[in-house]
Amino acid sequence: MVELDRRQFLTGAAATLAAAPLGTFGAGAMAKADRELTAIGRATEWLNSQPLAPDRLAGKVVLVDFCTYTCINWLRTLPYVRAWARKYANRLVVIGVHTPEFAFEKHIDNVRRAVRQLKIDYPMVIDNDYAIWRAFRNQYWPALYFIDTQGRIRQHHFGEGEYERSEKTIQQLLAEAGASGSGGGVVTVEASGVEAPADWENLRSPENYVGYNRTQNFASPRGADQDRRATYAIPPRLSLNEWALAGEWTIGGQATILNGARGRLAYRFHARDLHLVMGPAARGATVRFSVSIDGRPPGPARGLDVDENGNGAVVEQRLYQLIRQPKPIVDRTFEIAFDSAVETLAFTFG
Repeated sequence: MVELDRRQFLTGAAATLAAAPLGTFGAGAMAKADRELTAIGRATEWLNSQPLAPDRLAGKVVLVDFCTYTCINWLRTLPYVRAWARKYANRLVVIGVHTPEFAFEKHIDNVRRAVRQLKIDYPMVIDNDYAIWRAFRNQYWPALYFIDTQGRIRQHHFGEGEYERSEKTIQQLLAEAGASGSGGGVVTVEASGVEAPADWENLRSPENYVGYNRTQNFASPRGADQDRRATYAIPPRLSLNEWALAGEWTIGGQATILNGARGRLAYRFHARDLHLVMGPAARGATVRFSVSIDGRPPGPARGLDVDENGNGAVVEQRLYQLIRQPKPIVDRTFEIAFDSAVETLAFTFG
């Protein structure tokens, strides 16, 4: 697994990289475009489409969207990409490039299920070996690349936001190609669930992984015992953005796995939404859980994947929305208790 960190981009590079001018390129850029489209054409595993070789993309405006299906930042851009694919159908080719972050995201059945659940009907190419990622020299999820009819990358955008500007880029490239109906207004989307925009004004908790390779602020006494079964406890008090375990867990490089029949995980956070990427430790199993916020059932603060009493079930490997709290947004302590073996990977917030 390539060591990549979505947080690095989201905290620093979005404004400058997204503002790259729409331009034209010479022979060097054409050679680069050949490499990028050739990498897409060499891919053999596709969803919603037969393989799209460079000759099938010749003369077309192409939007390439790098994604991985548990990435909350990509999920929040998805309503716009879906809307563009439908609005500009038959004029714009949208290609999702699924480059996995976590090991389970390499399983085609998981990706196929996610594509179906997320109502994605444009082509999705599987990039498990990062060949397309490397050809584009990409570094981030999500990342959009706007390619003209000559196969040249004319613009890119990394991260969330700038949707009107991105659509104007699509319209300009289509107009250059002589496509009718490429002007006019921009799409309006009504996103809900995990796809709803973040409450940026109240977001004080960054994404945090729970594997030891990239975690921060682990607060259980005596720290993490890497790659070994160990019994952990949750301290009486957590500071903002600290997290801790209770029960017998194995903290691995990428994931933290509950070994026993009972275990808990606590997190002190400040955000409207709290999500956890997780799945059953045994494929096909069902893991029941209950969540609390400041020691009480979530009630109206429940997320999409729990009821008002805080009960839910882990049945597949994906991102689960556990908290969506009403205002006022303040520091709160989240806790989740599991009844059997579960694999946890990352907290994200919104």
